[in-house]
Amino acid sequence: MLAAAERELDGDAYAVLLAVAHGEPKRLPEPIAALSDGQRRSCVPHLKTWRARLRNEWGLGFRPRRRALVIAGAGCHTGPAAAAGWLAHDDLAWLEGAEAAALLAVLTDRPASWLGDVAHRLADGRPSAEGDWPRYALAERLILLSGCPVPTGEVFVRDWVRARTWPYRFCDWPGGLDDLLVPGRRPPATGRTDTLLDRLRSDPFTEVLAPRLFEVADTGALMAGQGAIIPAEGPAWAEALAALAAEGRLERSALLDGCLSRLLRGGRPAELRGFLSVLKGLAPTDDEYAARATTLLRLLPDAPSTVAAHAQERLAALDADGRLDDERLAQASRAVLFRTEKKLVRAQLSWLDAAARRDRERAGAVVLAAADAFGHEDTALQERALNLIARHLKYAGDAVRTELARAAEALSPALRPRAAGLLGVELPDDGVADRWEDVLPPVPEPVPVAPPLATAAEVAEEVGAVLAAARAAQFRPSAASGLDAAAFERALDGLVRHAHRDRDGLVRALGPVIRGYPLNTQNGWWGDPRQGHIRYLAAVLCGEDSPPPPSAADAQALWYPRGRDFTPFGEVLGARLLEAAWRVLNDPPPFLLATPTTAGGRIDPAELVARLAEYERAGTVPGPCDLDQALLRLDVSAAGPDVLAAAGRLGCEAGRRVRVWLEAGGPSLPEPVRDARPTHRLRDYGSPVVRVRLSTEAAALPCALGPAFQRLLGRYIADGKRDETSWTGSARLWPSVLPVHRELVALHLQPTFAATGDEDLRGGAALLPALAEAGGAAGEAVHLGLAHTLGARHPEDRTAAVDALLVLAARGDLDAARLGRDVAETVAAGTVKPNRLLESLREAVRAGAPATVFAVLAAALPGMLAAPDPVRGPVRGLPDLLALAAECAGTCGARGPVGGVAQAADRGGSGRLVKEARRLRDVLGAPVAA
Repeated sequence: MLAAAERELDGDAYAVLLAVAHGEPKRLPEPIAALSDGQRRSCVPHLKTWRARLRNEWGLGFRPRRRALVIAGAGCHTGPAAAAGWLAHDDLAWLEGAEAAALLAVLTDRPASWLGDVAHRLADGRPSAEGDWPRYALAERLILLSGCPVPTGEVFVRDWVRARTWPYRFCDWPGGLDDLLVPGRRPPATGRTDTLLDRLRSDPFTEVLAPRLFEVADTGALMAGQGAIIPAEGPAWAEALAALAAEGRLERSALLDGCLSRLLRGGRPAELRGFLSVLKGLAPTDDEYAARATTLLRLLPDAPSTVAAHAQERLAALDADGRLDDERLAQASRAVLFRTEKKLVRAQLSWLDAAARRDRERAGAVVLAAADAFGHEDTALQERALNLIARHLKYAGDAVRTELARAAEALSPALRPRAAGLLGVELPDDGVADRWEDVLPPVPEPVPVAPPLATAAEVAEEVGAVLAAARAAQFRPSAASGLDAAAFERALDGLVRHAHRDRDGLVRALGPVIRGYPLNTQNGWWGDPRQGHIRYLAAVLCGEDSPPPPSAADAQALWYPRGRDFTPFGEVLGARLLEAAWRVLNDPPPFLLATPTTAGGRIDPAELVARLAEYERAGTVPGPCDLDQALLRLDVSAAGPDVLAAAGRLGCEAGRRVRVWLEAGGPSLPEPVRDARPTHRLRDYGSPVVRVRLSTEAAALPCALGPAFQRLLGRYIADGKRDETSWTGSARLWPSVLPVHRELVALHLQPTFAATGDEDLRGGAALLPALAEAGGAAGEAVHLGLAHTLGARHPEDRTAAVDALLVLAARGDLDAARLGRDVAETVAAGTVKPNRLLESLREAVRAGAPATVFAVLAAALPGMLAAPDPVRGPVRGLPDLLALAAECAGTCGARGPVGGVAQAADRGGSGRLVKEARRLRDVLGAPVAA
């Protein structure tokens, strides 16, 4: 490369490349300064080629050469756009202090407008989560050198906040060249003894960029210290901005309005935390808050609880000083009393109580405002509001009673009699309790699978869609929801079907797909095969790989696909793919027997018999794995006498097996064995957790299956440890492997379901709704999985559990007593946290299923109210579950004793547990409305 450069460049330009070759970046400013623009441009192609060649070089001398390339390119690019593009490269990060000074030196002979253009292009560069420190440092120095306007783009503002918060990152960048700086543009202090306030005081950018703090995303999180490696020294942003406002450097009213407007816009909690800290740091006076009372009121309904609590506190202080009228007091109450955060609701009721105590003339407005809490989902808060109204009703006058009576209709049935006596009215009773029926979702109907793919082009398109979804889910687990088992099965059948019809045409159609998704045969299948491994079958068809013979069709034992850590479901899919790959080359069948007829994975028995008849006419022998999978998908409940007779007329061995399978009703599943023992978490991190788990013996089969399928239905011994592959994209195929045996799927998923509660596993409950819609008995494994996931850590998993609960109830498959006992056992084990369970059950009540929820709680409460655990003590959150049970019982008219409730109600004391137990006892013992 140097030889070519020597032939094409003159001596002065060649000297620049020699300095780069020798890795001497500090020597470059002098030879570059002697070049004309033409000579500089002549060096650029050679520098670009060199940078491309150094991209993958990691030898001893690559760093000095990369540093030298940065400086040489900056000096030789004569256009600002090209220079900025060169400098935005990652190699800029290799520069150290002396080299950074050399870089600035080669740039200082450019006009100020040129430097300003480069600075703005660098400032508006690509954003990154961590910020591009060298790029910002260079842009900052060029702005100071050129005197150009300070950039105000989002990327630059965020990097400015990072630079001022953690200046040690910039210690290697020179702050010198003072004689070249524009007057009034001195770099900020960067010494380790300087505080943030010192840096902002000496910063020429402060006045321009400080107002942008409230307009640019993520600055609040940065000011709150998110991403800090070491704590900021000296005053934080809140104190520093307050000090600058006190000195007159920044406008105080603009900072106040900026904070409040940013809080009003909402955002992530970490983001708003920074702005709230700035607001508190400014310590607004009562006059300043009074002038912004409308904004504070707008924060109450939807802002995060910490923000709403601050607004509520300041408004209460204004009200205490007589600076808030009754209308605004009512507005604040309407906004807060329907929020789910109990602390905010209690604070609002305390504020109303204090307001009425200070001024008896406000009693009418106070009791009407407090009545908004009658519609709250928490019965204890309803009672608190009722107590407040009882204290101040005599001062409110009779005019409010009619409106209070209308509001009291929203009270829990347990509180209505007291409200009626207090108001002296008879509250209307619509008699719903004795004829209540839950409003459950419609029972899902099976969705037919689309017809087989008609052309090779359609097959290629479907395979490409499956591969695209698999690739997206590989790097973004949230995208796994886009992986469709029905689409995978149609694509698999399409490859086999069209390999039989016209293999050459199929190979031509697959050409663009296999080029877009290249196959790496050096890597095996680590973990379960997934939807994306359909690419292996395409590779075999297109001659990229050759499959092993059927005698080696055990996916775990093969060199390629190289199996590691397969689950039983992974072994089944691997065996199916290997069998299909062998047959499309050696004995292509006309189609696959195991392709589902419904989206859930089931096969209609009549359809399977028809497929086997077609196989007989074609003289084709079914693949063992294909037939085994078809048997496991058979919807035996749909097999009438005509189907059995048609199967008996088949002359093949496969027809006999299908008839035997249908007559036996499929496999017989043994009763599981239950235990609760300490279990180590995934990778043994953290202390062991106690988990309830199930083990079973092998299922009794009407006829023998292949090795992979025998293991799938074989003995299962639960060790409680979550398999890492069970919640990834591969698990999306599990329900379709056993679509009429959901209990077996739930059995294998039970450690994953448990991990949604006692580990930080997100998405572990995603398959529960599919299991609720699947076939087969919903036994102990399904109900235990539901119990675990109702207490999941993440809201999306709890929502999936509630959906499954409602579908099971709608189908008549829910055993509420069994689920309640499972809930009590998992709470006692510590896997399920009662507060999370409460949220899930409340969501089910809001969906229209209070009777179902009460039936679950009626079975769970006796175990929870039993003698407390000697280590953990009483179940935390139990009063809330008792309150929810009372609410549900009152709504649906449930009557009769619940074990342990009467004993808890008879305990002495006035604790909340006793009060809620008494309320539930009274509701359960009250007469049902006629």
